[in-house]
This record gives sequence, C-alpha cells and structure tokens, in this order.
Amino acid sequence: MKHNKVGSVMTTEVVRVEYGTPFKEVARLLAAHRISGLPVVDEDDKVIGVISETDLVARQAATPGPYEPRRRFAFLGLTRGARRQAATVHARTAGRLMTAPPVTAHADDTIVATARTMARHQVERLPVLDEADRLVGIVTRRDLLQVFLRPDKEIRDEVIEDVLVRTLWLAPRSIDVSVVQGVVTLTGHMERKSETEIARSMTARINGVVDVADRLTYRLDDARVRTREQALHGVADDWRRRV
Repeated sequence: MKHNKVGSVMTTEVVRVEYGTPFKEVARLLAAHRISGLPVVDEDDKVIGVISETDLVARQAATPGPYEPRRRFAFLGLTRGARRQAATVHARTAGRLMTAPPVTAHADDTIVATARTMARHQVERLPVLDEADRLVGIVTRRDLLQVFLRPDKEIRDEVIEDVLVRTLWLAPRSIDVSVVQGVVTLTGHMERKSETEIARSMTARINGVVDVADRLTYRLDDARVRTREQALHGVADDWRRRV
C-alpha cells in the first residue's frame, strides 16, 4: 500500500533558503512561487527551521514607522513568545526570522499520522525528510486531501490486489468488492473471523477510503479457539511448575 506514505503525495521540488538568506530575498521567493512558507536548511540540506508569511507579516507589524520612536525591549522577564517577537523586529536574515525547531515529517510516514501532526501543531505544510533527515520534499494539507480524489475503480483494484490476493491469499472473485463515492462494501463468506477483521482493517487504511461496509460472514470464530488454547497452555504451565 505505497499510497499510504507521505512520499507518494509530497512535492519534490522544494523552494528553500539558508540561515543567512536576506529578509527581502525570503519575501521575494514566497511571492514569486506563490507559496505561504518554506524551510530553512543548513549546508547538509537538513532542516533547521521554517518561515511562513505570518513570520514576515509579524516582523513588519512589529517594526516602528519612520516617525515612531524606536521600541526598547527589556528581555529580562519577558515570556518566550515575547522575546521571540522582540528579536523578530530586528531580523534581517532567514535564520533570525525562522521558527525553530521545525515540525517535520518523513517520507515513510503514513498520511494519517502526518495529518494528525499538522492538526496538532496547527500548520499547513511540513518539510519531508529522508532516512538521513535530509530535505526531500514538502507536503501540504491540499496534498493530503488529494487521496480522497482517487477514482472508485482504483480503490477497488487496490483492495482486491493488496488485501484479498497478496495478504489473504484469496482468489480475486472470492469476495465481492464494490466502491461508491469512496465507501467500500465487502460481501462474501470467509473461513475465519480473523480474516474478516484483517480484510476490514486493511481496507480502511487504503487512501481514498471514506468508510467500510462489512457484510462478511465466517465459518469459524478462531478468536474463541485462540482464547481456549491460551487458557489450556496456562493451566499446563502451572501444572509443570508445581511438578
């Protein structure tokens, strides 16, 4: 299920800046590429911070006008946020303006986990790193939402190929799979209850699946069998310890 990974939806051509990139160049890049944020990298292409349009606007808003007296900040006693705001007024480079440490994702992260990270940190984009923590892409909320635009036929083919055939070793037509507006309906008879649970769980994880309607039946409730076997093993082990 390669579509579940961030690497399958990220943008690989990333506009980036370095620590010493001037403020005006940062603003020019954001405007020229019509983007709302970009990562700041070091000489090894590792992300050390991020800059958003909000950072630039905050910097300009905090800068006094030509006829206003220069503000003096007493850093002692200020909160962390207030100290950052005070430093932003004099920021001339990306390194002084950026937010650090950055919130990032890895190319092998699942789309679901990445969406949760975005929601938790209230950000619209994340730099994407490889296994060596180097920048390889960037992913936005819009990129993540694209998974729900997958055609129903494409989703159905993936359910049959990856879930039924490759995972459960079933014949492609042994279970009826229908997909309408992203809702997958599984209908048919399987040997074990555990197989129906696997089919339902794996189908729900496929990108573009809105919901799963489970109409699967089974011959054997192997959950009860496993419980009984574990209980018997426990009794036998206890008997051996006494002997």
